Amino acid sequence: MNAPVDFGAIEGMFQRHYKQLQVRFDPELAIAWTYMNPSGAPCFNTELLADLRSHDHALEMNGGYVPFEGRMCRADYHVLASRIRGIYNLGGDLASFAQLILSHDRNGLLNYATLCIDDIFARISNYNSPLITVSLVQGDALGGGFETALSSNVVIAERSAKMGLPEILFNLFPGMGAYSLLGRRVGATRAEEMILSGRIYTATELHQLGVVDIMVEDGAGEAAVQDYVRGNARRRNGTQAVFRCRQHFNPISYDELMNITKIWVEAALRLDERDLKLMNRLVRAQLKRAQNAPHECTREEQAAVAA
Repeated sequence: MNAPVDFGAIEGMFQRHYKQLQVRFDPELAIAWTYMNPSGAPCFNTELLADLRSHDHALEMNGGYVPFEGRMCRADYHVLASRIRGIYNLGGDLASFAQLILSHDRNGLLNYATLCIDDIFARISNYNSPLITVSLVQGDALGGGFETALSSNVVIAERSAKMGLPEILFNLFPGMGAYSLLGRRVGATRAEEMILSGRIYTATELHQLGVVDIMVEDGAGEAAVQDYVRGNARRRNGTQAVFRCRQHFNPISYDELMNITKIWVEAALRLDERDLKLMNRLVRAQLKRAQNAPHECTREEQAAVAA
């Protein structure tokens, strides 16, 4: 006989407030929404990664239940999106990378990469629960942002979204899941072409390649998630089981991800001064994008302004 679930303990795993995440629950459709809201450059800084790890750990431990209005509710879907208009996520914290490389800090690079892998693998594993995961890409997803989008069962993108892996421009490669995730969607040869080209793809191109599952017009992303959930209502259990079969048929193991990210660490430590100059140029571009891309207001914030 199974032990009773301690919902009080489960609720306690979730933080009431995250520094760089916003979360909400839709009880009607059983959707748990998580919005990335990084401060500074719209990339995966360590604080955003830590917030994701804390939130994801709670999802992993709770069997798909989330706190809502003083009770625990079962979520059937988890959606990862962004609060920054026009940007899903621009990838790794390049400013931090440059400093760690200059100081030859192998452990610092590996610690950052491991935190990324922990977050990616939790999503690949559906948080050890019956959740169906969805990435809602409403802007640019580059490098680690593209890797994160690929880690969901379903990728929904708005037409103006762009995705790609630009790391080769500064003589590196995306080492936190891109090869594993993209290779399983388009094959190893095409994945290598995409990684080595550094090309940025449109949502239309990626939809044609089968990387994006559903493409919708700009501004229709959240409605598209809701339509997908409603359309999948009578077959959700079977769909979730098929997604679990995918991981058994062509599994991505934690060891695979870690072994590749260790190659990334060693490659990063071999970058020279010219490579780091190019990396710092992209750092400035990230910061410029952050200044020109306002954060979206939450519904609660919009209501407060209206009042």
